[in-house]
Amino acid sequence: MLSLYNGHITTLDPHNAEVTALAIEDGRITAIGSDEQLLSLVKPNSKTVNLHGKTVWPGLTDAHLHLSLLAQSLDMVDCDTSTREACLRRVAERARTVKSDTWIIGHGWDQNKWPEGFGNTELLDSVSNGHPVFLTSKSLHSAWVNSAALKVAQIDTRTPDPANGRIQRDENGRPTGILFEMSAMKLVRDRIPKPDAAALAGMIERAQSLLCSLGLTGVHDFDDAACYAALQGLESQGRLKFRVVKGILIDSLQDTIAAGLHTGSGSAMLRIGPLKLFADGALGPRTAAMLAPYENETTNTGLLTLTTDEVFATGVQAVQNSISLAIHAIGDRANRVVLDGYQRLREYEAQQHLPHLRHRIEHVQLLHPDDVSRLAALDLIASMQPIHATSDREMAEQYWGSRAKLAYAWRSLLDCGTILTFGSDAPVESPNPFWGMHAAMTRVRQCESLEKSWQPQQCLTLQEALHAYTIGATYSASSETWLGRLSPGYAADLIVLSNDPSSIDKRDFYIIKPEATMVAGFWVWNTSDLQL
Repeated sequence: MLSLYNGHITTLDPHNAEVTALAIEDGRITAIGSDEQLLSLVKPNSKTVNLHGKTVWPGLTDAHLHLSLLAQSLDMVDCDTSTREACLRRVAERARTVKSDTWIIGHGWDQNKWPEGFGNTELLDSVSNGHPVFLTSKSLHSAWVNSAALKVAQIDTRTPDPANGRIQRDENGRPTGILFEMSAMKLVRDRIPKPDAAALAGMIERAQSLLCSLGLTGVHDFDDAACYAALQGLESQGRLKFRVVKGILIDSLQDTIAAGLHTGSGSAMLRIGPLKLFADGALGPRTAAMLAPYENETTNTGLLTLTTDEVFATGVQAVQNSISLAIHAIGDRANRVVLDGYQRLREYEAQQHLPHLRHRIEHVQLLHPDDVSRLAALDLIASMQPIHATSDREMAEQYWGSRAKLAYAWRSLLDCGTILTFGSDAPVESPNPFWGMHAAMTRVRQCESLEKSWQPQQCLTLQEALHAYTIGATYSASSETWLGRLSPGYAADLIVLSNDPSSIDKRDFYIIKPEATMVAGFWVWNTSDLQL
């Protein structure tokens, strides 16, 4: 038995929201209350920890990230630069140090930030020293490659655009080196040697340490089957230290069904999540599907990659096998198509007396006014990433104009009764949940004045933001009866903070760092001066 006392403990227990002590045994909270109450229950040879007034929160969950990509990005060229030239210099530095015939992989560029705009193959060729190069954009919805990469992938003037993707070409029809959307990027990505299971597991273990240090005790991952296999290996070896809800990609759906797996299958540490589908692209490359054209682009309405009929047809197959859906939708048209599909699916579930599954829309970045209330009406979860609002605001205003009033509309959705769950989309953005909470509460960038708050009517309170990283996340994974609170019977997943977040000015909220992180009663991260 372990007892923590003399603390400021936020439990999120509706009957006992603030306590000073709690007891843990066999990975579960056994009691909460005052110091006197808890210390009277201490058994011989049990351990007690004096928190010395430090704050304890329930562990946080990032409800949308890409664990394998994040893990691999830790060793990639950092392309998040203010100029294209700076990115090219970093590629050149890597080209001087890697072995021959080795791919140069990078992530994070954003042509919207670069005065020079998009790059091309010739620029990469000039710095890559013959190495094939594959650089993903910050949005993960486009890639910049060089001639060597195009040659390996056999992409030339005769190569047609793949379904739901586009190969950018010059006036003579030659590929420029910019690939839009997953299907086009896949033409090159599939030719890149992949790390073996052991190597990928090691990378994920490194990322796990980073995530635990940020106060995350769980994540919802949307990477491929190789990531799942690596996670299974880590769990079997006792090396998986935090909880993972593993989303299913469409190319793994049949194998998942054949194996008898469904949403919720698995262990307390590694469980199957929803089926991930894509309804459109992203704002950065202007491939998000729009009801009306982008500002000053009279013919561009983005790329719709899923129809209402496809949402329904795939949804029927999924729900018949007890698999919930999580559908990526950025633009207002994509969100409407997904909502229309979900409406038909809800009617089907009721007619067939099937379970009312907890379906999600991922991102929900722009809604038409007529559609704001529909998520709550259809009992859909809005899985959103607050830091996108502060990162994307200039693009949203430039490309969406007045429509951006309902961009990243957390308050509007919450006021309609929508359940929110928050994440980061890492490595698109930092997985630091305190950065996400700061964005949700202020809608300004770090170090900016609150006077610069973008659409401040959409801001949330600290309690609402915390709820989305805890109870909202566990609800979306149907684990809210044993995760997300510090209540008797709940898992002992918690974080220790040196300061009480409720006493910190929300402008400075992003500086908060956990001192220790516990999962299932074990300390998985600790820099505290406490005798843990």
